[in-house]
Amino acid sequence: MHKSSKELFEEAIVQLKDLELRMGELTMRDRLSIPLQEMPNQDPNERRINMGEVALGYSVEQARVEAMRCIQCKTKPCIKGCPVGIDIPAFIQAIANNDLEKSIDIIKQSSLLPAVCGRVCPQETQCQLYCTVGKSLKDVEKSVSIGRLERFVADWERENGIKKPIIKQETGKKVAVIGSGPASITVAADVRREGHEVVMFEAFHKPGGVLMYGIPEFRLPKAIVQQEIEGLLDMGVEIRTDFVVGRTRKLHDLIAKDGFDAVFVGTGAGLPKFMNIEGENLIGVFSANEFLTRVNLMKAYDRDNADTPVVESESLAVLGGGNVAMDAARTAIRLGAKKVYLVYRRTEEEMPARIEEVAHAREEGVEFCMLQNAKGIVGDEYGRVTGMKCVRYELGEPDDSGRRRPVEIAGSEFVMEVDTVIVAIGNDSNPLIKQTTPALETNKWGNIIVDDTGKTSLDAVYAGGDIVLGAATVILAMGEGRRAAAAIIEQLAVNS
Repeated sequence: MHKSSKELFEEAIVQLKDLELRMGELTMRDRLSIPLQEMPNQDPNERRINMGEVALGYSVEQARVEAMRCIQCKTKPCIKGCPVGIDIPAFIQAIANNDLEKSIDIIKQSSLLPAVCGRVCPQETQCQLYCTVGKSLKDVEKSVSIGRLERFVADWERENGIKKPIIKQETGKKVAVIGSGPASITVAADVRREGHEVVMFEAFHKPGGVLMYGIPEFRLPKAIVQQEIEGLLDMGVEIRTDFVVGRTRKLHDLIAKDGFDAVFVGTGAGLPKFMNIEGENLIGVFSANEFLTRVNLMKAYDRDNADTPVVESESLAVLGGGNVAMDAARTAIRLGAKKVYLVYRRTEEEMPARIEEVAHAREEGVEFCMLQNAKGIVGDEYGRVTGMKCVRYELGEPDDSGRRRPVEIAGSEFVMEVDTVIVAIGNDSNPLIKQTTPALETNKWGNIIVDDTGKTSLDAVYAGGDIVLGAATVILAMGEGRRAAAAIIEQLAVNS
């Protein structure tokens, strides 16, 4: 049963009063018995018809009660699950003590985007996976809610005034940052703080990368991303939009002709994968990349005013089982589709999407079609989608990923009646820079090859994020960016 924010907040007030009376006496057993604080959410019946953020955030009382669940392990196992090494127990203890300024200061020693990471990173497979509380309770879903606490304190800072970072004396050195996603934002901020000039190049008309075009408003409000971009501008970072490196300007020319001392490539994984089945070119078939970009960046949900509205669907199928598939399905619900099917060839247990996103999708009316997949898409005489040929599967032996391999059931073919199909089976690395920079070494998947510092095969050129890792998480991309920024800063110091 859905609980309102008011109900959850009132429960936390009562719990906190009791805990404060016993603050100095709480044992490990006491802390393990503190109930996990449920995230306040919009009612499913209301949120499925609006684009507002679903998760509404903890109250101060909820955050402090949740923070008191942390047993402050001496070994701090949660830190090893954090790609940027945040001192998690320390920032959580500061919340428990109601010292929120100290808490955000601790986080920002390691992470520049806590409001973003607290919302979209898969903590259950990173920091929370190692949480001793979750292990003690034998359920990762009962771990301390590290991500929710990170979001809480980041939102508190945004509401109370973000401190401007100190910029060192100008060095005269100049660094180009290609792309404006999480890895690039991290590099730009770290390098700029050292007094180096930073110019960021973005192919789209708005900066923010995947944070802006890939993640829906109901999961990550664009005002938060915009604030991060404005923070870079306040630091003196120059941002040039509608600038396609590889077309507007070659990568080599940035150094040879434009005077940049180093370049960071963070162009991401923006090339959608398709299934290569019959009918994928029919009207009504989209990649999730295109569908989400048009909705998120170009506001296609505002059909009366959008320049590029998306087709109105009665019955829509999304192929895939990751977070992007969930985003596409939940977006389709909000655009008014009467039926939305999530088609995945394994079971829900094998789905890579976050548990919370799967739960939200189901609450909002997405129908899950497990152990099924498309074999072809059919259309009418006008080339419009009318259905999808599907086949059923059963699970066999594990494959190289460790998940059980789906095995087709003979004679199980059927047609699913849909008028729109969204393919959400992943993305490959953006190929443009490699195509226009032959000397840049890449692997067979098109990912740029880098060394332990993030340096590529070209002098003074570094790379990180999805263009190196393949499609990954925001925090992993930030970790890559932080590593490359440190190497760039060292290179510039040596060459000064």
